[in-house]
Amino acid sequence: MDATFTAEQEEIRRTLRELLLKRCGPEEVRIAVQTADGYDPALWETLAQQLGLPGLALSEVYGGVGCSVTELALASEELGRSLAPSPLLATAVLGAPLLLALGSEDQRAALLPRISSGELTAALAVPGASLTTALGLTGDNRGDWAGGGRAGGVQARQTDGGWRLYGQADQVLDGHSAGLLLVAAHTGGFARSRTLLFLVRSPLERDGSGSAGVTRVRLTSLDETRSQARIQLRDVEAELLGDDESADVDVAGVLAGVGDSAAAVLAAEAVGAADRVLERTVEYVKQREQFGRAIGSFQAVKHRLADLYVQVQAARSAAYYAAWATGTGEERVGGLALAQALEALRITSSEAVQLHGGIGFAWEHEAHLYFKRAAGDELLFGPVHRLREHAADAARLFGGGEVAV
Repeated sequence: MDATFTAEQEEIRRTLRELLLKRCGPEEVRIAVQTADGYDPALWETLAQQLGLPGLALSEVYGGVGCSVTELALASEELGRSLAPSPLLATAVLGAPLLLALGSEDQRAALLPRISSGELTAALAVPGASLTTALGLTGDNRGDWAGGGRAGGVQARQTDGGWRLYGQADQVLDGHSAGLLLVAAHTGGFARSRTLLFLVRSPLERDGSGSAGVTRVRLTSLDETRSQARIQLRDVEAELLGDDESADVDVAGVLAGVGDSAAAVLAAEAVGAADRVLERTVEYVKQREQFGRAIGSFQAVKHRLADLYVQVQAARSAAYYAAWATGTGEERVGGLALAQALEALRITSSEAVQLHGGIGFAWEHEAHLYFKRAAGDELLFGPVHRLREHAADAARLFGGGEVAV
């Protein structure tokens, strides 16, 4: 692994950081999350059309830039620094790789160029609160999390005219505004139980709900910068992702692979947030005075900040390695990197609130936004101990068998 960045990678980071400093400060973030989309459409247009972020890791054949997950992770690290709300995670990190891996050539040709340009956003909808299980981050995703033929999941049945879906999905990232839904549904009954992915291309109405049996409700979440929605499907017309001949593809394996790369990107994003909140805390303790001197000069404060710095740098190393590993066929380490980064963000943001003397959790201060991002991401993609436990199980560390090397 070459730990140095290329000139192109450095340019991506520099350009994106300069743009976000100008157009995505704390006040702009607060305004953006209150809009109907949950993000600034003008900023998203700039990120998509001028910087090409949605197509960063897509081939030039589909209008992309032709880079790798590493570049996407570096871009996400910069977005994490400013907590910029955008559909990049749902569209480019979760949706596009699934379309690329499972879609037919016609589906890829029709949809991926529109995703690369930013014209189309996508969202992955899995039943209930099973997102991390579906992505293979906190458990085996070959179980019946899609419904297993029982109520509570999403069921798919084949008709003469195609496929129909019925059920509900929660925790759908940017699901209220996405133009394309990738829905995981159970089909086949008990005789041939399996989970497949389907495309639902339902136009959105002005009130945010869908048409033709699709209802979308934006949820109130702890972290407003990470929009979530509940999707209800009532006999909805859908299109199988892929074709009938590819219905036996290992969907669970593809989801786990996408989950690993998504974990690496999320880890980089969390590192960016942790690094920024640590920077702001260091700036503050240099200015805040107590007993006639800056509190940053006290040894106890220095020790706490030094511990945070080490934690953030360790998480950054893990995130970079995980992003590199996804493109080289190395072992899947995204879950471990994500656990390290989420823990670093949680500890750093908590200490920031404390070292700001409590004002860090006031609505007027930005520190509480980072604390909520830390708590929200751990609820969505963790918790940390489950990420590590599943990684240990996959490596057979405590199973009594041969340890994987």
